Amino acid sequence: MSAEDRQSRLAREHRERQAKRAEQTSTSKRNAVIGTVAALVVAGGLVAGVTLLGGDDDESKPVAATSSPSPSNTPAVTPSITTPAAPAGTRCSYRKDTSGSPMKYVGMPPKKPDLKLKTMTITTNHGDVTIELATPQAPCTVNSFAFLAKKNFFDGIKCHRLATPENSGVGLLQCGDPQAKADGKNPTDGQGSAGYVYDNENMEGAAYPKGVVAVAQAPDAVNQNGSQFWISLADDTNQVEKAYTPFGVVTEGMDVLEKIYTGGWIQNPDDITGDGGSTAPKLPVIIKDVKLS
Repeated sequence: MSAEDRQSRLAREHRERQAKRAEQTSTSKRNAVIGTVAALVVAGGLVAGVTLLGGDDDESKPVAATSSPSPSNTPAVTPSITTPAAPAGTRCSYRKDTSGSPMKYVGMPPKKPDLKLKTMTITTNHGDVTIELATPQAPCTVNSFAFLAKKNFFDGIKCHRLATPENSGVGLLQCGDPQAKADGKNPTDGQGSAGYVYDNENMEGAAYPKGVVAVAQAPDAVNQNGSQFWISLADDTNQVEKAYTPFGVVTEGMDVLEKIYTGGWIQNPDDITGDGGSTAPKLPVIIKDVKLS
């Protein structure tokens, strides 16, 4: 499928979702963020849409907001990990991304992961965020991020999505799209990739409370992990479908994330998917460097 055909299909699906929302008499505020859509039937027959890698947002929401509930400044507690550690001889498999999404290709990661990596530091224009990595449980995910970091893939990338309880029912910051403009105008924010994909990991007992870092996937995708990731900024994010690889937790820099979180968002009404990058941070977030050690 060509990029033009894909964008045409996504635009058509977005229009269909808009028409469907117009017919509904009530809409849950607990629309979540980060990659596919799941319909959850809750008490009283209310259907709450949970959107991952996006924010299928109500068109009546304001174009911009100035504040959001503040996450705690206290570093998150590492969630219990029940997934067994990968064996020492683990080999990773990466496949070409054939989705037609815009990409920045810098090569394929090595098949042999470095199982000694413990931390990932993201340097932004607002300060550093340090992440404790779950390398034993997600070695191929960590291996991919280490490879992209060494290639300076993330340098200059803008974080394109800020989800808050007001616009999505959860709180998180999403980054990693090399093509994102994060200006509330670019219709393809949230679709960019590194040109390859890989399978989920660490899914047994997966949880996404505040501070957890996970890999984003495209709508309706399974085992299509790439360069995009999100950081949970609220315990409400734990409600999303357990289908996204958690690979670390923030140990330092929650104050940096709080500043971004409380700065508000800019609504993008022209997002062709309706859920890929429709709420950019009002305070521009630019990744200057990513290092794993």
